[in-house]
Amino acid sequence: MDCDVLILAGLWNSGPDHWQTHWERKHPGWKRAVHRDWNNPECDEWVAEVNAAIAESAGPPVLVAHSLACVTVAKWAATDSPLNVAGAFLVAPSDVDAPSYPVEAEGFQPMPMEKLPFPSIVVASSNDEYLTLERARAIAAAWGSRFVEIGEAGHINGASGYGEWPEGERMLLEFCAKL
Repeated sequence: MDCDVLILAGLWNSGPDHWQTHWERKHPGWKRAVHRDWNNPECDEWVAEVNAAIAESAGPPVLVAHSLACVTVAKWAATDSPLNVAGAFLVAPSDVDAPSYPVEAEGFQPMPMEKLPFPSIVVASSNDEYLTLERARAIAAAWGSRFVEIGEAGHINGASGYGEWPEGERMLLEFCAKL
């Protein structure tokens, strides 16, 4: 089962060893949203760029977001965009309100805590440097998302050993099949 996927990378983009990059190579029909500035993001600009990428999709896509992009999805969902998405697969959302969050991101605070108007899954790690497990559970509950905790997985990125991440890909494809 394949689905219309829009990949949304977080702060600093997802490098060559990141699961998003591996999945994009494996599924040529999946597209990655582009941003003008991956290193010094401005919230309103990123939200507008996500909206433009959704508009370019053939139909309502499944958003596959990592880190700061999860927050961007929640910020986009709170706009008055007439566009729809089928759902969102949100991996390792960054807690932009935490003191540990990098200062390069501008305008993403406060952390959005409104229910998302589409089906979603939040995947979190028990030892993510940008999000405590307790906060991950609270965010997933606020967003109305199914919560999946995968153990000690760091920030669930290439640096923490999540390159191809076949378990995550299976989770995403199962989610797509249910939409």
